[in-house]
Amino acid sequence: MATAELHKTGALRPPRPAAKGRRRSAGRIALFLTLCVVSLLMMVPFIWMVLTSLKTPVEIASQDAGLLPEHWEFGNYADALKAAPFATYARNSFIIAFSHTLINVLVASMAGYALARIRFRGSDVIFYLFIAALMIPTYTKVLPEFLIVRFMPLAGGNDLFGQGGSGWLDSWWALIVPGAVTPFAVFLFRQFYLDLPVELEEAARLDGLGEFRIYSRIMSPQVKPAFITVALLTFESSWNNFLWPLLVTHSDNLRVIQVGLSVFKTENGTQWHFLMAGTTLATLPMVVLFLIGQRYFVQGFATAGLK
Repeated sequence: MATAELHKTGALRPPRPAAKGRRRSAGRIALFLTLCVVSLLMMVPFIWMVLTSLKTPVEIASQDAGLLPEHWEFGNYADALKAAPFATYARNSFIIAFSHTLINVLVASMAGYALARIRFRGSDVIFYLFIAALMIPTYTKVLPEFLIVRFMPLAGGNDLFGQGGSGWLDSWWALIVPGAVTPFAVFLFRQFYLDLPVELEEAARLDGLGEFRIYSRIMSPQVKPAFITVALLTFESSWNNFLWPLLVTHSDNLRVIQVGLSVFKTENGTQWHFLMAGTTLATLPMVVLFLIGQRYFVQGFATAGLK
């Protein structure tokens, strides 16, 4: 009887669709506002960098200076480019980043395809080793990789035992080969290939296609977001790499743009207007690449996270 009375009074009635819609709209508005605030906070360092690059040294040193420049010094960019051979540095960074991207996409995609679609003894063990490699901090690998490069046999004057010369130091080999293929890229490709329907490869085998043609013509076009995501992440990581090029090179013609920015830091102080101008120019290629491939980039991470 009590339940019937509650139903009559409306206490146990489900919420009306209009109320649900209002709650959903309020939640979306709150989420939108939160994302706007977070996005603005993420943009603040970049905005500060650009505005600082347009100030004079006196304005930067002044404690009373505001966020906006009093005099917009666009000439800081031209002067920064003249301070060092940045055209050479940018060329080197592009060659290294492009090489790493190409090698990583090709090798990691083939490895990911093999681990996902080809059954062979030890495939699970190899995959777990890739997972374990993801847990190794980057800076713990610097010393072993440097020793391998330094004592590379029959390179740079070294003998068969890696003695007597400099190995791969101060060469393109040292800049391109180490770190060209990443465990994360193999893992990401495997997750994508693993989700493809088995009917695709079965139909391809019935048509007489070999394994490599199935990989390149049938399966790979289905995982375009994975290729874009790996390419963007690899290019960004290689373009912004500072420590490794600094360790393995000493010639100006092999320096990269991130190392070249250090010319604005001297014992007498830091030329902040030139440093911010150079950093802005070094950041622009990554911003443009992300804007071009952001749809596939976001889709790639969203899809990988659902598997």
